[in-house]
Amino acid sequence: MEGGGGTPPETLKEESQSGYVLPTSLEAQGLKKNSWGFLITGIVGGTLVAVYAVATPFITPALRKICLPFVPATTKQIENVVKMLRSRKGPLVDIGSGDGRIVIAAAKEGFTAVGYELNPWLVWYSRYRAWREGVQDLAQFYISDLWKVTFSQYSNVVIFGVPQMMPQLEKKLELELEGDARVIACRFPFPHWTPDQVTGEGIDTVWAYDVSTFRGRERRP
Repeated sequence: MEGGGGTPPETLKEESQSGYVLPTSLEAQGLKKNSWGFLITGIVGGTLVAVYAVATPFITPALRKICLPFVPATTKQIENVVKMLRSRKGPLVDIGSGDGRIVIAAAKEGFTAVGYELNPWLVWYSRYRAWREGVQDLAQFYISDLWKVTFSQYSNVVIFGVPQMMPQLEKKLELELEGDARVIACRFPFPHWTPDQVTGEGIDTVWAYDVSTFRGRERRP
């Protein structure tokens, strides 16, 4: 039968199809935006975690009561330290070894050398440098707090200190070191000891103290 004012089936089919095109397109766009959002969030979050992981070992020492910051030794400072080690024997330790320059230089001179450093990134880098320089058998590095280490087994001690720590470290070394040991201070001298040798100028100045020189004094309480 004809008539009745009904909508042709073809028209209904077209409307039905066209009615779902727009929502499907918007849904796809929304998923795409969400994917980009998750990706950007992941990148930003990962970057912050990486920055935190790298920066924390460098920032944490600054929060300590006595801070020993990482300041790389200059070429002249290293030369002056090596000069103070001439004719010396026995194991060497660098207190706060940083990137390992002093330990590696001493190892190249034939010393069995050890570095103690709180920053794990610097310790790992120092180990890599020692391997690259071919002295990994003589140069060892450990993650440790200097105040928790006993230095009695070392004949040569090198320290790039700061004024705030020198009096306390002076007492510690005076109690622990053997009579034939030598202490080499860079940048800042010890407050009470009289140096046996001094070389260099300005920030490159290096002071050498022989334990036998001050061991006869009455130990401070």
